[in-house]
Amino acid sequence: MLAALLLCPAHFCAAESRLSVGNGNEPETLDPQRVEGVSASNIVRDLYEGLTSLSSRGEVVAGAAERWEVSPDGREYRFQLRAQARWSNGDPLTAEDFADGLRRSVDPATGSAYAQMLAPIEGATEVMVGARQLRELGVEVIDAQTLIIRLSSPRPYFLGLLSHPSTFPIHRPSLERWGKDFARPGRLVSNGAYTLESWTPQSSIRLKRNRYYWNDARTAIDTVVYQPSEDSNTELKRYRADELDVTYEIPLQQAPWLRQHYGQDLHVSSYLGTYFYGFNCSRPPFKDNPKLRRALTLAVDRQVIVDKVMNGLALPAYSLLPPGLSGYTPQRPEWADWSRERRLAEARRLYAEAGYSEQRPLEVELRYNTHEDHKRIATVVAAMWKQWLGVRTTLLNEEFKVFIQNRNLRKITQLFRAVWIADYDDPTAFTDILHSSHGQNDMAYSNPDYDSLLALAAAEADSERRRQHLAQAEQMLLRDQPLLPIYTYTSKHLVKPWVQGWQDNPLDIHYSKDLRIVGRPGEAAR
Repeated sequence: MLAALLLCPAHFCAAESRLSVGNGNEPETLDPQRVEGVSASNIVRDLYEGLTSLSSRGEVVAGAAERWEVSPDGREYRFQLRAQARWSNGDPLTAEDFADGLRRSVDPATGSAYAQMLAPIEGATEVMVGARQLRELGVEVIDAQTLIIRLSSPRPYFLGLLSHPSTFPIHRPSLERWGKDFARPGRLVSNGAYTLESWTPQSSIRLKRNRYYWNDARTAIDTVVYQPSEDSNTELKRYRADELDVTYEIPLQQAPWLRQHYGQDLHVSSYLGTYFYGFNCSRPPFKDNPKLRRALTLAVDRQVIVDKVMNGLALPAYSLLPPGLSGYTPQRPEWADWSRERRLAEARRLYAEAGYSEQRPLEVELRYNTHEDHKRIATVVAAMWKQWLGVRTTLLNEEFKVFIQNRNLRKITQLFRAVWIADYDDPTAFTDILHSSHGQNDMAYSNPDYDSLLALAAAEADSERRRQHLAQAEQMLLRDQPLLPIYTYTSKHLVKPWVQGWQDNPLDIHYSKDLRIVGRPGEAAR
């Protein structure tokens, strides 16, 4: 007893505070420069911290950098790191670590799907195509705590971008020792509020509180357990059994029942994300065939999908860009306001002009990752195409990693389920992924005029002229139709009443360090 009292100055040992989170698909990696999916990014944001971070409301706040200065022309950012910042093994966190992370993201050898997002940094585009050396990237280490980042032109969203995993620092000794396999339990050294304790594939990823984190004193939760699941009904059962404190999503078919029985736990909020089908524009039948792409787009009744499949928990989408973006209203195609009959008549006309008919129907494969809601939406869309155009659609569901691999290769895909969630609050968070060289352009869309409009917007300091360039680019996407928008997201989570600090926000980003457990049965308040 005496030993116990000596170890616990407060004369008792508080129970460990644990948060259990449903997290969708099994993460593809926890390497910050190579992460792609939302579920992996959720975990990486707990493990690492960027120069900037986000508040619980989604606003940009200081992260590993305690302050920064921006030059009058908006092209140079000078960051001062926190002197007390450390890696999870106790090593000092330095400006060089952030410079290494940025260089690694744009290094072609890394294969980062988000490399193009860092194109605003001076020299990044040339580095990505091998025309300049990594050391020529526009980042300069002044001293251990001071980093300068130079941009090729002003970007109003740049501070928000620096909260994205692709900009996170890298622990060079770990990378040098383990190579691409460094992001594993027992190897990964991180600088965020948590460290990686264990990873059991298809079961759980367990994080432990990082006692070296500069703001550990304000972290309330000791352990975070992420549980992957591709079945939202199974996730709901875990939640009802108190095995989960937060769900990744909800089963759409259960929405009315959940509103009635779990109304106080249900969080539904606007979300900067779009669900769509991507056309592979690099191979038949969609290569050089915008009329066929437009025909299939017009034949989909989005309102039916939102009302019947989504139970009203979404909005019909007519463009890749969702509503709610700061300072920008998405373009609305003319046909969005047509009657259903007029849309179908135009769809049939374009379908015939593309070379298809009842006697020669389109036969196409639609791929989606394994999930009951994706299957339901694909089944409904295929039925619409069959009824109105005579299209014969083969539905192919694939395990998430296989699905992503096939999408990236582009060799066998024709049509595939996709989603894009904003990484920062700006129209370019969406328009840039259709740039011909972007790592997430699985549609293989390539239009020099579109790329030029993005370049004009990137170089434009005047906000109104920049907005006009982006609006022109969006109009071009609506004309070329490299993708089929279906709905814009709302975030949908169940959150236990004892999870405090949760705030709905348009980016749907929630750091575990900002939460606390208060009043859970059997657990002491922290």
